[in-house]
Amino acid sequence: MARGERRRRGAPADGARTTERAARGGPARRSGEARGSAWRAALGVVVLSLALGLSGCWLLAWHRARRAVTLHSAPPALPPDSSSPAVAPDLFWGTYRPHVYFGMKTRSPKPLLTGLMWAQQGATPGTPKLRHTCEQGDGVGPYGWEFHDGLSFGRQHIQDGALRLTTEFVKRPGGQHGGDWSWRVTVEPQTSGTSALPLVSLFFYVVTDGKEVLVPEVGAKGQLKFISGHSSELGDFRFTLMAPTNPGDTAPKYSSYNVFWSSNPGLPLLTEMVKSRLNSWFQHRPPGASPERYLGLPGSLKWEDKGPSGQGQGQGQFLIQQVTLKVPFSVELVFESGSARGGGSQPLEQLAGSLLTQALESHAEAFREHFEKTFQLKEKGLSPEEQALGQAALSGLLGGIGYFYGQGLVLADMGVEGSEQKVDPALFPPVPLFTAVPSRSFFPRGFLWDEGFHQLVVQRWDPRLTREVLGHWLGLLNADGWIGREQVLGDEARARVPPEFLVQRAAHANPPTLLLPIAHMLEGGDPADFAFLRRAFPRLRAWFSWLHKSQAGPVPLSYRWRGRDPALPTLLNPKTLPSGLDDYPRASHPSANERHLDLRCWVALGARVLVRLAEQLGEAEAAAELGPLAASLEAEESLDELHWAPELGVFADFGNHTRAVQLKPRPPQGLLRVVGRPHPGLQYVDALGYVSLFPMLLRLLDPNSSRLGPLLDVLADSRHLWSPFGLRSLAASSPFYGQRNSEHDPPYWRGAVWLNVNYLALGALYHYGRLDGPHQARAAKLHGELRANVVGNVWRQYQATGFLWEQYSDRDGRGMGCRPFQGWTSLVLLAMAEDY
Repeated sequence: MARGERRRRGAPADGARTTERAARGGPARRSGEARGSAWRAALGVVVLSLALGLSGCWLLAWHRARRAVTLHSAPPALPPDSSSPAVAPDLFWGTYRPHVYFGMKTRSPKPLLTGLMWAQQGATPGTPKLRHTCEQGDGVGPYGWEFHDGLSFGRQHIQDGALRLTTEFVKRPGGQHGGDWSWRVTVEPQTSGTSALPLVSLFFYVVTDGKEVLVPEVGAKGQLKFISGHSSELGDFRFTLMAPTNPGDTAPKYSSYNVFWSSNPGLPLLTEMVKSRLNSWFQHRPPGASPERYLGLPGSLKWEDKGPSGQGQGQGQFLIQQVTLKVPFSVELVFESGSARGGGSQPLEQLAGSLLTQALESHAEAFREHFEKTFQLKEKGLSPEEQALGQAALSGLLGGIGYFYGQGLVLADMGVEGSEQKVDPALFPPVPLFTAVPSRSFFPRGFLWDEGFHQLVVQRWDPRLTREVLGHWLGLLNADGWIGREQVLGDEARARVPPEFLVQRAAHANPPTLLLPIAHMLEGGDPADFAFLRRAFPRLRAWFSWLHKSQAGPVPLSYRWRGRDPALPTLLNPKTLPSGLDDYPRASHPSANERHLDLRCWVALGARVLVRLAEQLGEAEAAAELGPLAASLEAEESLDELHWAPELGVFADFGNHTRAVQLKPRPPQGLLRVVGRPHPGLQYVDALGYVSLFPMLLRLLDPNSSRLGPLLDVLADSRHLWSPFGLRSLAASSPFYGQRNSEHDPPYWRGAVWLNVNYLALGALYHYGRLDGPHQARAAKLHGELRANVVGNVWRQYQATGFLWEQYSDRDGRGMGCRPFQGWTSLVLLAMAEDY
């Protein structure tokens, strides 16, 4: 700025002197005029060039930023209104709020929401613990779905201290608005013979966004007879909370009722609102028994008591019924769609009582039959307990499918790494996402690299669900072909994510695991899958093209994950979050010269799948374009040249690296990175682990490859990757094994056993064990041993804890990380079924 000011002030002074010389006449005047003219012309050219340059840079930046938050122009992979009750009535209602213990909503941008909270009265002094959202540290558990078919039925068990809750739902098709559904919630003592039965409150609620009309009809003692409602999407509907009974009985059981009706405070604030309103003491007085005090909701159902007329319109309504009674008991909530009972000569009987029991048992039996037909665990000789684990793995994954809608935050790629910090993130257009989630308690949102593994399981069970999910993910494509690796859509999802993880960077990729179920579709021959792939092909091609071009490395056919952490003094090894392997050790000093082995293998797999898909679809131009790339990436000479490390005897990353790095205490700063000798230099990265196996994991090696034997050697060596519980993520011989990445950052992909990569390894060993070659017998033997280790450990930990876990210790097999983690850990089911 100061230099510019001096430059602007200099020009008039020079011009004044020229004018003074010119006034004296003669040649000097003509010469001065010429010089002045030339000077002014030159200055004009410079100014114009600067202006054009600056405006060009600004326009380029603006263009990139706009494309980052512009949806791709290719036709959608799913039909219009694919989530509507008119197109998919059986999927319209569902347990699409996986982060709550029990709740349902519609697949709609502005859904009608229902949910359950509960509290044990008097168990501890003060306000009772209100259970609502799945949390890691709330002491609830184990919990999870025993059955869930992903469509119309589920049964879940929840252990909460001395209580055992069973939540069940079943849907009944009919009408034009998604049909009817019913819940049953049963609360019993965890152990029989309990002398003092606890007093428990259940809170059933309905939340609207302001467009639905709710009309509650109140009966005696604060009990809601029913709630009538209407919306443009649901038509007329009615909720009825049935009188509680003893489990398996029909006689009503004495209960106390409270109601609360308010404007919607915002979905993330529902729990706190109820907690804050549980501030009045009431008495529960069963006939012939001593009264007991309980905390209840003081409320009225007189809308005029709510304040100014029209409160809730636009803001929405929050209507909750509290039911308090002695354990054990069952309560049913019935939702009835007006269009499901209009026009018929025979009115539908309410889906409650014995009719509900029959429907639940019928669906449970259908689930068992379909499960065995699909996975054949009983036929393969697995025990009933192992079959139950498989059913719970599948059900937990299906019960973790959510429907999200909202706008994510995106930071555009400015074309130069590191420059994205100079611009502000922008809002992506509002989009829907129908997806499974890794963990209901810790990661209840969409993760791109997880979802491909999830759909490998879902696809075997219900290919239609997988088409729906893949179609939604491909709907997130931006104009360049990028998909954000984490999807934080809607208020409820956003409230559970730390601010630093909300923004997605449009330069950063993620492993394209959605291609794994796509490849399975190509092998299946399902006409519905083929029709879907035809619609999806332009988007799949755009996505792959973006990955191939944007992550290109420093030399041809090499690739580099953009978005590594900088070499901060607090980090032992800068993380690579876009790779999905987070703290897995890469080159110690990040640089543009890196070559990442796993990314190259993912791109090679993508090229192979896209070529096969193009050929099957008759897309000759695409096949001709992608074929040479696929052939080059699969050529072993090229892979060897870029990634085979003779001194290590395995494939490896390449970059600016030294192994002489340590975290050492430096008071008062804490642990800081110290780099010793040898100094970093361009070399292969000596980090033996999952990355080293990727050419084998993705089956890119020929069965006769000379490199397959060394990979099997390190895989089978207990000094390196083999453990009694599965393949560890980083060799026990590595200096990074089990090491913290910072003072507050414990090891993650540095030794623990992860099910997704172990599943890939099992599939690769099974593959090579069935192909003629020098390693066939050994691969088959290792497959059997690894499968026994992985499945056996997951089974033991499930028996001990009731949970599937994010990862497992390679030292003692115990579950670690978050739980329940019924995302890709559900792949244990496919390992049990030997389905790769």
